Amino acid sequence: MEMAPQAAAAHPMAGFETEALPHMDDLYRAAAAILRSQAEAQDAVQEAYLQAWKSFDRFTPGTNCRAWLFRILFHVISHERRKWFSRFVPTEREDLEQTAIYSPPVPEHLTDEDMVAAFRKIPRQYADVMMLADVKEFSYKEIQETLGIPIGTVMSRLSRGRQLLRKELAGAGEPHPPKR
Repeated sequence: MEMAPQAAAAHPMAGFETEALPHMDDLYRAAAAILRSQAEAQDAVQEAYLQAWKSFDRFTPGTNCRAWLFRILFHVISHERRKWFSRFVPTEREDLEQTAIYSPPVPEHLTDEDMVAAFRKIPRQYADVMMLADVKEFSYKEIQETLGIPIGTVMSRLSRGRQLLRKELAGAGEPHPPKR
C-alpha cells in the first residue's frame, strides 16, 4: 500500500531517506578508520542509523544532517569504548616529552602504508579530531557539535594530534634493519 504524495510529505519520517541516507558511506569510512575493523564499523553505522531513525522527529530540517549523524556515530563509538577500554591517561614521561623543543624532520618519500600506520598509533582522542578536521574537512564548530567538546579542546587536540603524527612520521619511511 503506497502513501499519497501529500501524506508521505506530511509523515515525519518521510525526509529520513533523502536527508540521512546519502551520508552512509562517509559515516562508514570514518567508523572504519576510527575502529580499524570493518565489522565493528558496520555495526556502529547500523546502530547510529537506528538511533537517528528513532530520533529523526527531533531533527530540524534545513540544518546540517551530516554533522548530526556524525555526532550520533561518535556517541555510539564512545559508548562502545567506555564499555571495553579504559581512557588514555598520559604518564609523567609523556607529559615531559610534550615539552621537548626538537622535532625530527618528516621524510619526503612516505608511502600510504606509512601514513596509515602512523595515524593508527595516535591516541584515539586526537585521531578522532584529526579524522574529522583533516580527512572529512569538518569545521571546528562542526567538530565541536559532533563530539560534544569545547572548541578550545577541538583546537588543542588537533594541534597535539598533528604533533604526534609528525613524530610518528619522522620515524616512518626509514629503512628497516634486515630480518635475521
